[in-house]
Amino acid sequence: MREYSYKKIDAFASEKSRGNPAACIHMEDDQMLTDEEMLDIAEQHKGFVSEVVYCRKSPECGFELTYYSSECEVDFCGHGTIACMYSLIKSTPQFLSMDELVIHTRKKGVLKAYNRIPDQDAVFITAPKPVFIGAELLPESIAQILGLESYRISRQYPIDIIDAGLATLIVPVGTLSDEINIFPHEQDLKEFCISNAIDIILVFSTEVRDKRNFAHTRVFAPKFGYLEDPATGSGNSAFGYYMLKSGMWDGNTISIEQGGANMEFNTVKLTTFNGNLLFGGRATDRIIGKYYL
Repeated sequence: MREYSYKKIDAFASEKSRGNPAACIHMEDDQMLTDEEMLDIAEQHKGFVSEVVYCRKSPECGFELTYYSSECEVDFCGHGTIACMYSLIKSTPQFLSMDELVIHTRKKGVLKAYNRIPDQDAVFITAPKPVFIGAELLPESIAQILGLESYRISRQYPIDIIDAGLATLIVPVGTLSDEINIFPHEQDLKEFCISNAIDIILVFSTEVRDKRNFAHTRVFAPKFGYLEDPATGSGNSAFGYYMLKSGMWDGNTISIEQGGANMEFNTVKLTTFNGNLLFGGRATDRIIGKYYL
């Protein structure tokens, strides 16, 4: 029987919100997991966490991260990266004294984790470089699959698809009330995403509940085995690139509130540094133990 260090961590959690759950399994060089084993473990976590992050100390430098949902390997998982790196840095004096750590991802290359725990109680992660895909989908077809009247999609901002880790369909909604009360049918939305080569759908409103926040978002991810992602690094990173592209945002540090009417809103931070977009937040360890295989 093999034994692995294990944590269940809620990313982007605050004093009130529950954040977004991820499991983190640390692998040693002599106990590497196969792709089939990683998927099997993630399948066992369906309904308990959104994704499982497999973390290994890189033989070169930094850490190697691989991500799986209950359905498949995920190209990039922002909340899982925040969860893993925040917990790792905060619990390790050596890392807590460092400003930066290098992350190697299987699908999105080399990224950096910036330690801002001492002054901001947060870790920031370099967002993957954007791919501006563009969208030709009609507002009417998007509204129908979301269960909205077409006029509730705002024409003030464009509909777009941007990949900042995951191919993200970005949809502006006119009011906060309309946006937080979207509850689409999961299977129908999954089929829509697959047929249009979309990983996740982000809907947003510039109307917010807490005036300290810049915008409100929600992210739907049925392709990965669950309807809604309560706090999202990759989706909000795509939204950050969208805002920079459309002139909505100047790149200074902002907070995004995320969640539907059925949950306490979570908070994701966005900023730019040295020409890169970063997303950030804190995390809370919920379970610490061992995973046996």
